[in-house]
Amino acid sequence: MPAKPIAIRSTGLVTSVGLSAPSSCAAMRAKISNPTETRFMNSGGEWIMAHQVPLEHPWRGRAKLAKMAAMAIAECMDAIPKAGWARIPLLLCVAEHERPGRLEGLDDQLFIDIERELDIDFAPDSAIIPRGRVSIAVALLHARHLIHGNDTPLVLIAATDSLLSWPTLSTYDRHDRLLAEDNSNGFMPGEAGGAVLVAADGRLRCTGIGFGMEAAHIDSGEPLRAEGLTSAVKAALADAGCEMHELDFRNTDISGEQYYFKEASLALSRTLRQPKAEFDLWHPAEAIGESGAAVGLAVLIDSHAACQKGYAPGPGILTHFANDTGERAAAVLRYGAV
Repeated sequence: MPAKPIAIRSTGLVTSVGLSAPSSCAAMRAKISNPTETRFMNSGGEWIMAHQVPLEHPWRGRAKLAKMAAMAIAECMDAIPKAGWARIPLLLCVAEHERPGRLEGLDDQLFIDIERELDIDFAPDSAIIPRGRVSIAVALLHARHLIHGNDTPLVLIAATDSLLSWPTLSTYDRHDRLLAEDNSNGFMPGEAGGAVLVAADGRLRCTGIGFGMEAAHIDSGEPLRAEGLTSAVKAALADAGCEMHELDFRNTDISGEQYYFKEASLALSRTLRQPKAEFDLWHPAEAIGESGAAVGLAVLIDSHAACQKGYAPGPGILTHFANDTGERAAAVLRYGAV
């Protein structure tokens, strides 16, 4: 029996190509990007390029994470009277503990910083989800439990992340994972903040969620068969009560590395049982860069805008996410009347 769905009611997004969801999604649709030089050099002596969010002051570190999250939340919650925010739990997605150069205070102080920025205390059911790119799927599952299990009317999911610190960039540079003139098999780092308000009903519904673990993760040296992502996709499809061929396109966290494109292709070949003429693969990181835990929100918000404005290939969407340590997640989205 399919699980009870949850739905996206409103969105907020802050990226290098826009300080709101509409502007960011318009840029992603047009495949516009805005990389700029950082203050860091790679091992080849080139300035590292990145997708940096242009705020009014040069905040860095945890202060900038809090600012981006607060901006996205304020946009997302614009239609909700602020007096009611305190009754809404916030599920905050942040970098995984294994992230190179992970900032201190993400598991406790950042939440307080965001509340201080917004001058609000969120509901006691709030939680921190430190699972990197798969955080969004974990948050959706948690929100589904709060909405259908605890009779919570509204749940706010937010994410904020940045890869733009030297401890992080230097590690990826040493492992040849950054995009550069002499390395096409890499990603361009970025940063972003995003938020979605979810409820029991709405036009864009999350109908299925699944998880898996990939033994042949990117640093393992093992041959990749995409078993972890395949398991996650199959679980999400079963949770939604549908088959892969019934969906219309994919929207993912892929940011440029060949490993993750190969994984997506292998997982598709192992889950698609009926031929399709087209099955597009979208990846917002093409415009906003590799933004860690925030990319999951960008995927949801990009899908929401595409469906609302009528340029999505269809109403059925498969989203999937992957951490470098092997965690895999997938979520099925469906747009339209129930």
